Amino acid sequence: MSIATLIAAETLLRDDIDAAADRLRDAGLSVTDWAWIDEGRAADITADASVSAIRMALAPLEEHVDIVVQPGTDRRKMLLVSDMDSTMITVECIDELADYAGLKAEISAVTERAMRGELDFVEALRGRVKLLEGLEASAIARCREERVRMMPGAQQLVRTMKGWGAHCLLVSGGFHHFADPVAGEIGFDRAVANQLEVIADRLSGAVTGPIVDSALKATLLHRSAADHALPAAQTLAVGDGANDIMMIEAAGLGIAYHAKPKTAAAADAAIRHGDLSALLYAQGVPRAQWWSAE
Repeated sequence: MSIATLIAAETLLRDDIDAAADRLRDAGLSVTDWAWIDEGRAADITADASVSAIRMALAPLEEHVDIVVQPGTDRRKMLLVSDMDSTMITVECIDELADYAGLKAEISAVTERAMRGELDFVEALRGRVKLLEGLEASAIARCREERVRMMPGAQQLVRTMKGWGAHCLLVSGGFHHFADPVAGEIGFDRAVANQLEVIADRLSGAVTGPIVDSALKATLLHRSAADHALPAAQTLAVGDGANDIMMIEAAGLGIAYHAKPKTAAAADAAIRHGDLSALLYAQGVPRAQWWSAE
């Protein structure tokens, strides 16, 4: 048994659900039931068919709604591993930091190519950081305060999952100067990121220590799952760039969030329309059970 979750950014109609069920039946698949998660926002359709067959049948509907298809077991995950830039926050920190050095256009063009998988991630990172040599370290705090904003749904996702005992890890190809406070504000258990070298209150143009690249992100997912004695089926990974592909593929449920084409193609599902709360609907959790700051 497999579950297809339909999630609307604004309004999900009964006609949308009927259209999805009809597509499944037209493909020769057996629809067994459907139910609202939150009426008008998200619904599940269950079918006695493979995940891949359901995804193929429903793919044309993804232009209008987000669709997550997965096995009917281990739906509520116990480990979340997430990217930071353009996933848990709305910006790419290195691009915003470059703006304080008057280099945003030049650096953001490289960032875009790296996130699309057109450049080697490690070389692209070192090259961009080198361009920031001499920038006053105080610009980091200014950038964090003035530019970094949480992605809608980020706190709801992380804190709701932690409420049922899940472990939440932020892994970033960006920098600890940003990742540590972001992790704290959203509610992650810990953050792993790169370290900008600062000498005499200025950026040296170097990154110290191991680079958090695609391979390390996947390793951290495997290691965290092992540390908590979790099978892969109980893990969830989310990211937007090519450097997230390995961890997305390693997770029981890998989600591409408003992602680059290569990342979306590699993921189990792509969230193109809604915010991060879609990942709670994907786990069958209605809004009444989400964490709230109120």
